[in-house]
This record gives sequence, C-alpha cells and structure tokens, in this order.
Amino acid sequence: MRKKVVYIISDIDKAFEFEWAATYLSPYFDLHFILLNPSDSFLEKFLIDYGIPVYRIKYINKRDYISAFKSVYKLLKRIKPDIVHCHLIVANLIGLPAAKLAGVKNRIYTRHHSSYHHIYHKHAIIYDKISNSLATDIVAISPIVKEILTKWEKVSDSKVKIIPHGLPNDLFDNVTYEKIENLKSKYNLEGYSPIIGVISRFTEWKGVQYIIPAFQRLLKDFPKAKLVLANAIGDYENEINKLLAELPLGSYEKIFFEPDMATLFKTFDVFVHVPIDNHSEAFGQVYIEALAGGIPMVCTRSGIANECVIHLENAYVVDYKDCDSIYLGLITLLENNDLKEKLMDNAPKSVTNYTVDNKFNLLRDLYNE
Repeated sequence: MRKKVVYIISDIDKAFEFEWAATYLSPYFDLHFILLNPSDSFLEKFLIDYGIPVYRIKYINKRDYISAFKSVYKLLKRIKPDIVHCHLIVANLIGLPAAKLAGVKNRIYTRHHSSYHHIYHKHAIIYDKISNSLATDIVAISPIVKEILTKWEKVSDSKVKIIPHGLPNDLFDNVTYEKIENLKSKYNLEGYSPIIGVISRFTEWKGVQYIIPAFQRLLKDFPKAKLVLANAIGDYENEINKLLAELPLGSYEKIFFEPDMATLFKTFDVFVHVPIDNHSEAFGQVYIEALAGGIPMVCTRSGIANECVIHLENAYVVDYKDCDSIYLGLITLLENNDLKEKLMDNAPKSVTNYTVDNKFNLLRDLYNE
C-alpha cells in the first residue's frame, strides 16, 4: 500500500515546484494537497486537471488562523496521512501543529528562506523556532540553510536533510532564435548591445542597487548597452528607481513578469546576480538557470552558489556590495572573449546534479525512511 502524503502550502498561485511534485511523486505515493489561499489558483486548477485530491481552505490573514487550523485538523483526521509536508510560513504554523494534534508521526517542512528573519524581521524568529520544534524532519534547500538551522537556531543536525532544488533537463531545449528575437522586440532590446540582464526582486539583500552604478560606468565604454531588470518590483523599489533615474533614457528596461524565463536568459550577453552576503539567498534558482543555459555570469556567491560557482571557471565572482568589482567583471567578460567562451562551456557541466529528477528521488528516499 502506498504511503499517504499530504502537502500543505500557503500563499501560492502558480509554482512549477509543486506541479513537478504532483507529477513526479504521484506514481509512488497517495498524494493530497491542502492549499491555504484566499481564492482559487493556477496550482489548484493544475491539481484538479491532473486528478490529485486538493482542498482549498480560506486564509487571507491572521484573523483566519483559528478557522483554518480547525479545517486542516479535521481534514488530516479524515485523510489519516503517514506524512505531512508543509511549505511556507503560514502552512508551517497551521499544518505542523494540526498534524501533531491529529497524530501524524512524520511531520516535514521545507525551509525556503535562509537568514531573512535574523537580519530583517527578528520578531519572526520565534515562528521559525516553533516550526523547527514541531517538525520531525526539515528539508534545507542548500547547505547554507542547514548552517542557519543548525548553527544559528540550534536544530539537531540529524533532523535536517539537504535537498536542493533542480531544473528540468529540457529547460532550454525549446528556446529558438525566433523566440529570442520576439522577446527582444517585445522589450525594446533591438539595436542595443551588450544586453546586461538581471532577474531579481527589488529588495535590499538582492544587491540590485550595486549593479546600477556599475552599469552607468559601463555605458561610457558601451554607449549602446542596455540593462534589463526582470521581476522589477519589491520593497526596495523607491531606492532603486532613484538610481535608475540617473541613467539615460532608453538605457534600461524593467520587466515585471515574463513567463518564458529560459528565452529571456538567452537575450542576455551577461547575467548579473549579486546578493549582499553569502547567506541571504537561501538557494538562488537563477544561479543554476544561468549556468545551465551557458550564460556568462557576474555574481557574488550566496545560497547554492557557495557550492557550485567557481571564479574564472564557470562565472566571474565579485565582492559583496562592490560597484567597482561588478564593473570590472562586466568589462572583463565583454572584452575577453576567450574567458567568456571558457565560462560558457564550463557552466552547464557544473550543474548537472541539480535536476528535478534528483530532487524528487531524494524526497522519495526521505518519505520512505
């Protein structure tokens, strides 16, 4: 008989990770999903179409906590799962105690953030500690997250399992010259070169504020360069917009949402990702996406880059919070074609272990322990 596994997820509309979980794990486990959302979602529709049992429980804000907790508890008593796996903080704070009260012996949560609460929201550290104490196992998405859990929060090493995110093997297979040209036309990139790409929310620890002055300096060497800023929204937006206002008109393009990220990567001559320290990024999917696509990259090492990025081997590594270092990385890759070709050749080879198959094989092993 297959084990029953219930995923409890909060505040998610669409996420490939959970679509992949449904498709990869459903042949091996009796999967159920509980979604804590204010309304229906793309994920809910996907699960219904795929034939996975899914239950939506209304959760808008803290006032819904008690009613949502009761509903989750009743569902778990009815489903009688062998394993509950929670994702994101509201799901942890509702799902883990409800699962314990319902007598679920195996209670797992995935830690999707790293040091964020310790640096920016110290009052929320208690939520992490509650989750840590209620879980029987914690999935850390990178070694740096495990370090935060075990060194900063004193979680037992044996409780934490490292299971990194992964990419589909065919992520870039459907990228065509025509698609690249269409995106260039869509975002007014035609006639500009080089294209410097950034895919980062506008939040302080992502370090976008250090890229813009470096790009401004680069314009003196490459007057037709263009800066592309994707996912261009966040709590640091005002500060970043002030820096952008100092750039010449037409020298940058903000993209709020682009569904075809693989093609967008291929429009970039150089990709830049510079979190401000080694621990703010819990994983950093864009690192492995850029490497898998063979995109020349200037970056700091944070999250999973601590494990897979090597200076002058598969990327150009720069100092934290250093505009001059970023500029030097950009100008070096743009003027040293041999080095750029070396990085492009080595990059995909360095992330062959970060696949969706590997991730869910590790999860299967955890569920079967």
